[in-house]
Amino acid sequence: MARKFFGTDGVRGRANTYPMTAEMALKLGAAAGRYFRKDQGRHRVVIGKDTRLSGYMFENALTAGFTSTGMDVLLLSPVPTPAVGMLTTSMRADVGVMISASHNPHYDNGIKFFGPDGFKLSDEDEMAIEALLESEILPAQSQNIGRAKHIYDGRFRYNERVKSTLPYGMTLKGLKVVIDCANGAAYRTAPEVLWELGAEVIPVGVSPNGYNINEGCGSTNVTTAAEAVVAHGADVGICLDGDADRVMMLDETGAVADGDQLMALMATRWAEEGRLKGGALVATVMSNLGLERHMESHGLRLERTNVGDRYVVERMRQGGYNLGGEQSGHIVMTDYATTGDGLVAGLQFLTAMKQLDKPASALVKQFEPCPQLLENVRYGEGKTPLEDPTVKTAIADAEASLQGTGRLLIRKSGTEPLIRVMAECEDEAVLAHAVGSVVKAVEAAV
Repeated sequence: MARKFFGTDGVRGRANTYPMTAEMALKLGAAAGRYFRKDQGRHRVVIGKDTRLSGYMFENALTAGFTSTGMDVLLLSPVPTPAVGMLTTSMRADVGVMISASHNPHYDNGIKFFGPDGFKLSDEDEMAIEALLESEILPAQSQNIGRAKHIYDGRFRYNERVKSTLPYGMTLKGLKVVIDCANGAAYRTAPEVLWELGAEVIPVGVSPNGYNINEGCGSTNVTTAAEAVVAHGADVGICLDGDADRVMMLDETGAVADGDQLMALMATRWAEEGRLKGGALVATVMSNLGLERHMESHGLRLERTNVGDRYVVERMRQGGYNLGGEQSGHIVMTDYATTGDGLVAGLQFLTAMKQLDKPASALVKQFEPCPQLLENVRYGEGKTPLEDPTVKTAIADAEASLQGTGRLLIRKSGTEPLIRVMAECEDEAVLAHAVGSVVKAVEAAV
């Protein structure tokens, strides 16, 4: 059975447009509250958010929904997504909620749920909440309505957890670090942590106004941070996204290391240290073929999943693995966190710089990527371009052209109305033709 409201990462869309309305958020809070309130005892939910203007609206609506079913609400204010996962367990909450659309523009927003174990909900849990959404939700009796209060030390609890991931006794003294917080959820947390660990900090994207989240900054637009690295003579740059669960790293010249390069560095180092569980890294079908070859060259395995960090986490938990992630910069280290944590991943990179006594430029490129091309085609509501016969024919022809030399991946985005067309091939002319022919067919269909 297909999910109606939940995508690859919660419920997401344009704020104040169905399904991302205050009314829906209230119902979603009530449905989740009813689902997680298993008995008549006291139950609690922690709610965090990023810096989008619409976060206030959804925070209040969710609070109303949860309290109406007898859940007590603990409001964390702006904190990174991984902080919500951590605080859900440490504060003995039954459920956690993060209000964020991650790397999307300010006019989008989303609602992500974490279970009592701090991990994102399974498909089964989300489908159960959807079933409640479309039925009559039983409210609590008046004497059992929940309470709401602000928690002011949430980010400091998270800061201390993050700092503890550095090897014992290590500091960042002597490193000059540019940190780009995307005007998002980590705008206070990340600079605080880096400074307290001893680094000289040059902050970028730390002046949120409700509208400028991810705007010309952050992990999806590293130009500003790269310019700051060069201008200030910094040793390294860390670029987070709007909710700080993704990261891109910059070396001292401004060159970028994406999630694949970071995972390659961490996997091989952890394997050498005997820390890589199962001798494998878990990544999605979007990760570069070069990463797979790199892992094999070190006697390690790459396990692939569907796109979405929660699918990576599910496979990690099933196989007992402790490292996984996405090319986009979600790096999941279950030794430290229950979801992607951009700041912790950044600290792992700084740890490698310190322990190996190497500049960032010696670490940002662990393998030679196979030429990869990704193009997106936006489509309108109600459109089903992948079912169009001409699109199917174009895909079949493109797959045939890549047979034995590369691969083609076509998928609908789980967070935006986009068809993503990605291919890899050593022959860049064949690569460009394969992607271009499919994109042209999809554009004609929409």
